[in-house]
Amino acid sequence: MNALAKLKTLTPSVNQIVRTYALKSDLKIKWVRPEKIPCYKPEKSGDLQSLPTFAGTELMKDYRDSKELESANEHVRNLFTIQHNRRREMVENFKEDMVRRVYRHELDYGSIEAQLGLMTARIRSLQDYMEKFPRQSVVKVQLKELIDKRKRFLRYLRRWDYRRFEYMLEKLDLVYKPYPTHFHWITRKDSLRKLTNIHCDQIKETRLEEYRRQLESQQLDFLENKLKTLEFIRKEQTECQVPVTVTSDEIKAVRKQYEELKQKRAAAAESLKEPEDS
Repeated sequence: MNALAKLKTLTPSVNQIVRTYALKSDLKIKWVRPEKIPCYKPEKSGDLQSLPTFAGTELMKDYRDSKELESANEHVRNLFTIQHNRRREMVENFKEDMVRRVYRHELDYGSIEAQLGLMTARIRSLQDYMEKFPRQSVVKVQLKELIDKRKRFLRYLRRWDYRRFEYMLEKLDLVYKPYPTHFHWITRKDSLRKLTNIHCDQIKETRLEEYRRQLESQQLDFLENKLKTLEFIRKEQTECQVPVTVTSDEIKAVRKQYEELKQKRAAAAESLKEPEDS
């Protein structure tokens, strides 16, 4: 009996106000969670170009200046082309091309420009590899570390030599994306709050624009009534021989404003009629 009495006291009454959470709003606001872009993608790393496609007939890096291959048989020459060798040879050729864009002299492989060229070539080759094999976690970690290292190099160059920094971005087809100043989680609640504020601002702007148009449509009649009222007040004050509070300059200013607005409205109406006639 005591247990039944306790249950009765715990159950809420019919008229009791029950608080509910996450009520659906009548506002037509829809939030879709943004797609998460992996850190190794070119959209995050800042690479504007991907790994170029080679024709395959290019010679390997170590055999470009070989005089024997110039007069060699076609089948022998094909053995030293990129097409008939490992992918690594193609990447080495691409590294050489990237370094030649920014190097200081022919034997330069240790300057910050040459290192950035090598890292960019390596990053783009790994990005191409990850597109084909996205589940390679080891390659993914290596790629992320390389992107972070290149970003540190670019941040140092941006701080101490900005002209060279801009030159490197132009030559290597890069976009510098610095680290965010503060980190915040993307949550549904905060995003809906921002979307609601944007929606309310849009409603406010549209209503203010409608009210402005309404006032502009009544402006001509208002100026006409104002002109008549000022003339009537000045006439009555002069007839009653009391101090005149409305000057003739005020009446002239209102009449001038009225005439200018009237001409502007007539010109606007004529300009709207011309396209209709044509």
